Amino acid sequence: MQGLKTTLLGIFLGIIAASSLAASDLAGQAAPDFVLKSSTGENLRLSEYRGDVVMINFWATWCGPCRQEMPLLNDLFNRYQRVGFSLLGVNIDDDSRRAMQMVEDLGVDFPVLFDETKAVSKLYQVEAMPVTIIVDREGIVRYVHHGYKPGYEQHYLTEIRTLLRE
Repeated sequence: MQGLKTTLLGIFLGIIAASSLAASDLAGQAAPDFVLKSSTGENLRLSEYRGDVVMINFWATWCGPCRQEMPLLNDLFNRYQRVGFSLLGVNIDDDSRRAMQMVEDLGVDFPVLFDETKAVSKLYQVEAMPVTIIVDREGIVRYVHHGYKPGYEQHYLTEIRTLLRE
């Protein structure tokens, strides 16, 4: 019985590790282009942001850490937008109305896009929430972050500043 528990624990930890590293395969690769409808009703295309440092944050309304980090991301957006930084929040909820309510409640200023079919999330190998991807001015994925814990925004800040200086 103990051997079975150990084997199952090993399998479980392997699955967790594999899923947390999946999108990391994107680092160093060209960011896959996409078009999604935004909260303003217009379609936005990632490639239109070429020349900016772009953060893509995949989130959902049911994700507690997503709700926790969103005001911090909004602060980064407002602070660095004038110097070539863009932030695209990609919501994966099936119903965009819940997402719009959360965006309104939190006072989010950055563009929010809706991936109701999960096609873009699959393109970016997103398997857990939130996932934050930072793309350089040339359209190359430079950083991939899985999950959120207080303090992660300091990593984002350092990475954004580094890429803005390049």
